[in-house]
Amino acid sequence: MRFLMIVKNEKGRNMLNFTVGPVMSDPEILEITGESAPYFRTPEFSDIMLENEKLILEMVHAPEGSKAVFLTTSGTGAMESCVMNILNDQDKVIVINGGSFGARFAELCKLHKLDHTGVKCEFGKQLRREQLSGLEDYTALLINMHETSSGVLYDMKMVAEFCRENNILLIVDAISAFLADELDMEALGASAVITGSQKALAAFPGISLIALSPEALERIEKNPEQCMYLSLKLALLDGKRGQTPFTPAVSTLLQINKRLKKIMARGGAKAESARIAKVAEDFRNGIKELPFEPVSDSPSNAVTSLRPLKASAKDIFRILKDEYDIWICPNGGQYAETVFRVGHIGYITDEDNKKLIDALKDLERRGLI
Repeated sequence: MRFLMIVKNEKGRNMLNFTVGPVMSDPEILEITGESAPYFRTPEFSDIMLENEKLILEMVHAPEGSKAVFLTTSGTGAMESCVMNILNDQDKVIVINGGSFGARFAELCKLHKLDHTGVKCEFGKQLRREQLSGLEDYTALLINMHETSSGVLYDMKMVAEFCRENNILLIVDAISAFLADELDMEALGASAVITGSQKALAAFPGISLIALSPEALERIEKNPEQCMYLSLKLALLDGKRGQTPFTPAVSTLLQINKRLKKIMARGGAKAESARIAKVAEDFRNGIKELPFEPVSDSPSNAVTSLRPLKASAKDIFRILKDEYDIWICPNGGQYAETVFRVGHIGYITDEDNKKLIDALKDLERRGLI
């Protein structure tokens, strides 16, 4: 039933969720959280985890010999784990910085004292090949495939070509791009691809996933340990038997298993990306006449980032939340008043899309946008 999929706000009213995570989950996924989490040190749970690994590697098109690990962290934990475990003090790192999450990769490199150079992209603008000129002698490149704060989907083919031509290791944060946009780890030559449970996987928050190529596995084995909880050595060792070193978010891992199998039954990652693209297209067509301008010059299917021409983005967020029972995604910092985002991932129906579009049109009729 529909009410199972919608959380309630502080006033007890049902809410539609158009943020980019956590997102709405379908009823079959939510049923899992209605039961106590099972004990996980069992052969049965190991089988589920090994199946999760197999399906994730298949969906990202990982090269032969790759492994996947499941960390009980947010996506930032996986980002930091990759920085600590795959890179080392001999690396010279390029960080693509076009928003909040690019800045986070730069902060992580600074924290871990890695030699790094940021390539700054204007907010909402595509990365250009000429911006990488002069960086051919670097050893690694970190990129958020989709800069979620601006909505930009980077030109990954161009980035991959640059890395391949210059023998540069590529680490891809695909946290919000996985399942929303085309992703082929082998074709990109990526050493690591990161995603998270609460984005297009549409499960509860708490699990980040990293697909690791043979090159990354070799680096992890050689590099000294820097942290116990985020150790990829330990995660890989326990992963061989379908386990995790520490107590994981068990119910979320079970949700992931059910969700992955449902995606495969419906045609796999390509079919899911096509479905999300249709949701995004429907929304964007529905608001063409409204006083908004798109922020991103190369938007992901995952989210539409908009700049209101006549109103405060903060006010639009508040009014939709308080008067229409709809969550959209606010921006923070310097863009809090000028940019908001609408997510297209999760269990969003055509009816849900129409409710949001109608609400925005109603705001225009009321003179509020």
